[in-house]
Amino acid sequence: MTKAQIMAELENLGSEQTKKTLMRHGAVEPIFGVKIGDMKAIIKATKNNHNLAMELYDTGNSDAMYLAGLIADKDAVTKAELNAWMKKASWRLISNSAVAALAAESKHAVELATKWIEAKSELVASGGWSTLTHYISIAPEEEIDEAACEALLNRVVAEIHDERNEVKAAMNGFVISVGSYIPSLLKKAKAAAKKIGQVVVDQGNTGCKTPDALPYIEKIEGMGRVGKKRKMARC
Repeated sequence: MTKAQIMAELENLGSEQTKKTLMRHGAVEPIFGVKIGDMKAIIKATKNNHNLAMELYDTGNSDAMYLAGLIADKDAVTKAELNAWMKKASWRLISNSAVAALAAESKHAVELATKWIEAKSELVASGGWSTLTHYISIAPEEEIDEAACEALLNRVVAEIHDERNEVKAAMNGFVISVGSYIPSLLKKAKAAAKKIGQVVVDQGNTGCKTPDALPYIEKIEGMGRVGKKRKMARC
């Protein structure tokens, strides 16, 4: 499929209702309003087509940008491309999911995440924390720098309530991810979550709620799923 064919298909799959829902969550124009599940046929036909992914992301269309993250080649994507994508991300679904999940699966995950969390841009910083969250969920435990994660937990405790809206949400997700996927840091993640308490995030005109990290981690622990890794970050 070509870029033109995919854009036409995305427009055909879009709906005003889905568009309105996504825009309530922060999406911006241009956007067709395509449900992620409805992209499956396109993903199957174009997976790992890296050049096509680059073309789709450059359209600036939200649906195409998300699709680009799903079909890009994680082994071929470069630091320069990921940096460019993160800077161009127009809202949190793109920065924290499409780009962050691709970055987490790439060999540049930790290096870029460590850089992004220091960014002045709210979306880039939240994308950095989300990249770490995704990375922890898939990386073998022996490859994770536990000392660095512990230091970041301490940083979250000290800074989260004074951070920007999207960064607060992403930091909260990081604490949950550490507690859920790194057994050796379970107690420290729970202690950090207890100190943090309720995180207030403006979810806009939606029914979304920010999860309390401690009960969330304890639920995973009660199910005996701490340390059970995901196969991939992108979905």
